[in-house]
Amino acid sequence: MTQSAKTEREQLFQIPQYPRSSRYDMNWVARHEMGPNALWLTEALSQVMTFTSGMRVLDLGCGTALSSIFLAREFGVQVWATDLWISASDNLKRIQEAGLEDRVFPVYAEARHLPYADGFFDAIVSLDAYHYFGTDVHYLDFHLLKLLKPGGQVGIVSPASPAEMPHPLPMHLDDSWYWLNSVDWWRNLWERCPGFSVDRAEMLPNGWELWMRWHAFLDTFETINPHNDPKEMEQLRADGGKNIGFIRMVGSRVP
Repeated sequence: MTQSAKTEREQLFQIPQYPRSSRYDMNWVARHEMGPNALWLTEALSQVMTFTSGMRVLDLGCGTALSSIFLAREFGVQVWATDLWISASDNLKRIQEAGLEDRVFPVYAEARHLPYADGFFDAIVSLDAYHYFGTDVHYLDFHLLKLLKPGGQVGIVSPASPAEMPHPLPMHLDDSWYWLNSVDWWRNLWERCPGFSVDRAEMLPNGWELWMRWHAFLDTFETINPHNDPKEMEQLRADGGKNIGFIRMVGSRVP
């Protein structure tokens, strides 16, 4: 790789608003990432959600456990890295390579069949995953809230739209975007849950730009990353952030 290519890659990866993420090996992140940079999204959530040393955190839909490793390393929390698509054995290898097997515990489980005791966690997070299982109106109160200690927080960053998606969809978006819900939709969903208070629901600042930046970063690698879909990048570029971004939402179990 030429020096200019390396410089371009570093400039795309290192963002002043996410200084913790910028310290990580960009090649390691690119090799294990499954979507928009999980470290950026996790750091964005940590800016509005409190993590203190020794907390027990459920990382739901953790993928390759990059977000779990980040939380454990940066904040000294214990993390139960839970995913259905990636095996616990595969995640354990990454966790061991990071030297965090005493703080990050990989678990293979489905989001509606979580093997944890009631009130076990101080916090629950989900990065770029909650939209796969959390749209059920009863998911939060039937499956998740009971696992959280009173006063504990749930925080997510997931793809979302600033407002209700137009129907039919704009010409530059195909039907693969039909599932995008608005910030208001997500807020209303959580507000229906008894015993739960929504503390924050907002579009992540510069979320669309982050998504585009991640695609541009992966394009600097000669090997095609299976998660860098050129069609997705074209649709994101055509959208210009009008309909596509991320929601950052935090809520608390009422004591």
